[in-house]
Amino acid sequence: MFSVKKIFATAAALLLIASAISAQENKTRGSYFHKKRYIPAELPLFQKSRTLLPRPIYDENPQWVELYWKAWEIAFSNLKQPPKGSPLVANWIDEGLSPQIFQWDTHFMVMFGRYAAHIFPFIDSHDNFYARQHENGMICRILNEADGADHHWGLGANHARTINPPLFSWAEMEYFRFTKDTARLAQIITPIEKYVDWVEKNRKATNSEHKLYWSNGQASGMDNTPRDIGRYAPDGDIHSSTDAMGWVDMSSQIKMCYDNLAEICDILGKKKDAKEYKKRAASLAKRINRYMWDKKSGLYYDVDTASVRTQWVTIATFWPMLAGVSSSKQTARLVAAIKDDNLFWRPLPLPSLAANQPCYDRRGRYWRGGVWAPTTYMTVKGLQRNGYEELATDIAKKNMAVMYKVYETTGTIWELYSPEMPIPATDATGVQTVKPDFVGWSGLIPISMFIENIIGINADAVTNKVVWHSRSEKRHGVEGLRFGDVVTSLVRSGNRVSVESNKEYILILNNKKYRILKGKQVFEL
Repeated sequence: MFSVKKIFATAAALLLIASAISAQENKTRGSYFHKKRYIPAELPLFQKSRTLLPRPIYDENPQWVELYWKAWEIAFSNLKQPPKGSPLVANWIDEGLSPQIFQWDTHFMVMFGRYAAHIFPFIDSHDNFYARQHENGMICRILNEADGADHHWGLGANHARTINPPLFSWAEMEYFRFTKDTARLAQIITPIEKYVDWVEKNRKATNSEHKLYWSNGQASGMDNTPRDIGRYAPDGDIHSSTDAMGWVDMSSQIKMCYDNLAEICDILGKKKDAKEYKKRAASLAKRINRYMWDKKSGLYYDVDTASVRTQWVTIATFWPMLAGVSSSKQTARLVAAIKDDNLFWRPLPLPSLAANQPCYDRRGRYWRGGVWAPTTYMTVKGLQRNGYEELATDIAKKNMAVMYKVYETTGTIWELYSPEMPIPATDATGVQTVKPDFVGWSGLIPISMFIENIIGINADAVTNKVVWHSRSEKRHGVEGLRFGDVVTSLVRSGNRVSVESNKEYILILNNKKYRILKGKQVFEL
């Protein structure tokens, strides 16, 4: 029989072993990333930064400009520094939800953060995840701010909830198109490659016929999605299931990742690697179309372990459109689903669950109908990629209008919105209202989609080009827009267009090409 002293001695020894293992693990974490420690840097303040931000003009609905500035105000209030003793290595933009940092929230916040890259390096928010990467390539989707540890929400049996949508490469490339920072691509390619290697070994359904990529509600970010109903989970929570289903969103995101890695390798001169990634992307696209596309309904579906398509219709069906998987005919069918009142064309498009589904909740109930900025942004970018600019603008305007109406009554921006009424959505309980002051990815609509889809200006530092789809004759445009080393202002009033720039670039305005020179120019449409 053990004595009390022996029990305490054994416990102490176990603690020492655990501590040693933890210390050793900390030494190996982040080994693929160059940044090892935090170098203190002050956080910029909104009021001091406001004049440096792009200044939108939109006389058709000038109140939307007010919402734009509110989004930036909340975003700047969420900038954070690592607490003393934390192994995090960079200042970051926080989602403002809890004392953890979330992987896919960060990806989407980086998207609108591009417009303020000269004020705060929003892309460095990724660095905290790269710096906490495990030696096997895994990056937990949720990290504690205080100690950089993997949060238990991101673990689960067999690491079921570990991987969020694998979008590091997409966010990095979209940021690169604004900054043209090739040096950063060289720094982040290895962490992303190691991360994808982990996904290949741990999320690919290798024993299935379809060999697609599996996920679950918690890992995919679609927490309470009904797509998990009936699945097996080792810990009893269906939203952390581990059976090898093929998920449309996860599989499309990996295809995007391989496309992005191919592009990065091309830029860095790694032609052999680029060729391999292009080959993987093409092979995956074929499998997605073979197993997930349903000709009868014109939609993409998840497939179960036996390669049989499930019947849940969710916003995930549009990821193949953004990933370049759907053909022009398939995209036209997806567009028809977007415009269908019985599916996604609700008073506020686009609900996370189609309106004809049995679990659809008109108040939102999180991912059972709620309208979310990241999936709306994803769908709108997919439409843009495929030439459906007007529909993308219409969706953006409808979302902006509802967000502003809710802002008028509540004074803030919310985590998500009801698809049927101009109110914040309810959470997974169906009773509690979701998080207010959420910028957070909700900044995508009043910042990114306002500039890119409503005003219609899309800048690219890599090609030194601005594409402007201008649809209003009332005064509209953006002043102080920065991309690369260009600072420009573009304003249209009626048929008169005024442009000012510090450097030359190409402007494609309503499909007509203009050479913008340094200085001021005025021309008539």
